[in-house]
Amino acid sequence: MTLEPTPDRPRIDAYEKVLGRALYAADHPVAGLLHGMTVPAAIARGYIEAIDITDAKNVPGVVRVFTHEDFSQIKTTPAARGAYGQPGKGYQPMTSRLIRHRGEAVALVVAETLEAAIEGAEAVKVRYVPEPFSASMDDALAKAEQEAASKLSSGDAESVFASATHRIDVEYLHPQQHHNPIELISTTAAFEEGKIAIYEGTQAVAAFAGGLAGMMGIEPQALRGVSPYTGGGFGQKNGIQEQSVLVASAAMALRRPVKLVMPRSQLFHTASYRPHSRHRVRLAADDEGHLLAGIYETVQQNSQYDGFGCEHGVNPPRMYNYGSWRGNDRIIRVDSQTPGHQRAPHEHPSSYATECAMDELAEALAIDPVQLRLINDTHRDVLTRKPFSSRYLAECLRRGAELFEWGRRARQPGSLVAANGERIGLGVGCGCYKASMTPAITTLRLSATGRCEIATSGHEMGQGLRSVIAAELIEVLGVDPNKLEIRIGDTGYAPQHVTAGSWGTGSVAPAARTAALKLREELSQLTGAPLSDEPVHVQLMRTRRPVLEVSVDTVPLGKDRQAIDQIRKGIPSTTGPEYPDFMAFSWIAHFAEVHVEPSTARVRVRRVVSVADCGRVMNRRTAESQVRGGVVWGIGAALREAGETDPRFGGVLNNDLAEYIVPVNADIGRIEVDFIDEPDPKLNISGVKGLGEVAMVGATAAVVNAVYNATGKRIRHLPIRVEDLL
Repeated sequence: MTLEPTPDRPRIDAYEKVLGRALYAADHPVAGLLHGMTVPAAIARGYIEAIDITDAKNVPGVVRVFTHEDFSQIKTTPAARGAYGQPGKGYQPMTSRLIRHRGEAVALVVAETLEAAIEGAEAVKVRYVPEPFSASMDDALAKAEQEAASKLSSGDAESVFASATHRIDVEYLHPQQHHNPIELISTTAAFEEGKIAIYEGTQAVAAFAGGLAGMMGIEPQALRGVSPYTGGGFGQKNGIQEQSVLVASAAMALRRPVKLVMPRSQLFHTASYRPHSRHRVRLAADDEGHLLAGIYETVQQNSQYDGFGCEHGVNPPRMYNYGSWRGNDRIIRVDSQTPGHQRAPHEHPSSYATECAMDELAEALAIDPVQLRLINDTHRDVLTRKPFSSRYLAECLRRGAELFEWGRRARQPGSLVAANGERIGLGVGCGCYKASMTPAITTLRLSATGRCEIATSGHEMGQGLRSVIAAELIEVLGVDPNKLEIRIGDTGYAPQHVTAGSWGTGSVAPAARTAALKLREELSQLTGAPLSDEPVHVQLMRTRRPVLEVSVDTVPLGKDRQAIDQIRKGIPSTTGPEYPDFMAFSWIAHFAEVHVEPSTARVRVRRVVSVADCGRVMNRRTAESQVRGGVVWGIGAALREAGETDPRFGGVLNNDLAEYIVPVNADIGRIEVDFIDEPDPKLNISGVKGLGEVAMVGATAAVVNAVYNATGKRIRHLPIRVEDLL
């Protein structure tokens, strides 16, 4: 069966969401529910001297006040550190008197009502013994790692750079940022059918449930993780949250269900975030613009106690045909909660720095920025020398330039002026993101009545995973989407993988397609002839069987059957971007037009054109939505977002959506999206690559480069503010 372009279809769950029938974690009705609220630590480092809970216990409706004395038995296991031993968040508050970051929970108040829980939390009195702390990478108490976190090299980049005629040496600064998905992080622990059901919006329900079981000292089978819908994750919800085990343990102790919805102000201090980072970029080129050397050195903030990998240098050498390359990533430890993955975690900051540096190199060489990128196009990875499974970045650039009318760009900054006097700037930025996959376990059931049910591995976070599954079943089986039930994000139906890193579509699409093809094959054997164009359930009816069910395990390229054993245990097992015979990435090119008001220096992004190569496009509507969302994030990073840490107390000052500025409707102009839509059959049976992460990569650089083209000012920190341009 050939891979055809998918027709335009609405989201399979559109009506469910619009009508409010799609239940998110905190929406599930639970009888006899208690409500919890945490008390955040008021110091950044030190320990608790005493806690007075007398007034809190006297608040009407308060059932119990938990402190570290109640939770000292909670264990920190490898599973608690994210992806089973992978670097990540593992510190668990409220297990001792120790305070490691401001805002961590020091008490948990459980009450009959939310109002009583809040009032009780406000009544808890804590006396601390504070210790000196570091609030930023530049503080004297910050600890720099002696060894680089990662090193990548190809050739003698230092020598080549030193002898080159055309060189640039620049440093770009990226601020701390926070996810702020609209769905707040919440945990509900209930008792259902002899198990503890944990409702939490998560990207990793199986690893989450298994990790909780290990921390609580119970068997994994005693917990059921449930997250059929997640209201935005972006990497923040792919591990165990600081309150998760506290809520579950409180429910166990009280033998009643407990729910806690963490206030947004506390999430700025308890949830993961994108860390502050510095990027030094050195590029060398010959007279024709061929890249001779790239040297990329980064420094990233981390916590004092946990690990979060610094991998800024992984993607940039994959972008262009560098003659030689050297990359070096380092971390500096400060007294904060552990940072983590945030949409295009290292790829976004690295593309901001390197794509802006490419713009500076183009100016130094007097070469058009698009042309410079085309000159350095390549179909082979610089580091491994392996070919790419597919790469249409040049096509993205050419199509984007045509749609955007790039030819109107003025080389001299500030020379393109609108009728109202605003200076117009045009900028370009490109990006890539690894094409990864993970195993899946799928059960597909077809009824002679036409009803079709599929249970498989994956989480719906608004990206359209259900629509991807539906597309494959509709194409292969011709099922009626109105009679299709898709069960994902629930360990009660199928083992669940971590859905992150843009491997969701590249994992569920092949799983659904493989199951559908197997069902066709078995139905053909039952009928004794090749299937006709009639609906499959009609052909099943003729066999006098009410139901046909198949189960398949899909093992991604580069993995073996051990990956299936791992997913059954809730252990993440991903593959890519390096495969035995090739490297695989998604690619994108962004073009941005900004208008800068000359007297106030107000910047508005009037238009963006983005063209992506993500293999076969499974659903045009959800794909366009992903790219538009990524572009909005890129605009926010360029002009709005920054977490402001108070150097006196170590907390985030702008810890709400009133002062943590994100783009709103008035900030967004036209965002036009197009796709190459060429399947990548080398990668998987569905020919798909990820899109959600690459959508953001390079978008910020396009805006920043456009601001330079409008103003002639190179701003090498984010976000660009009015005062930078006055």
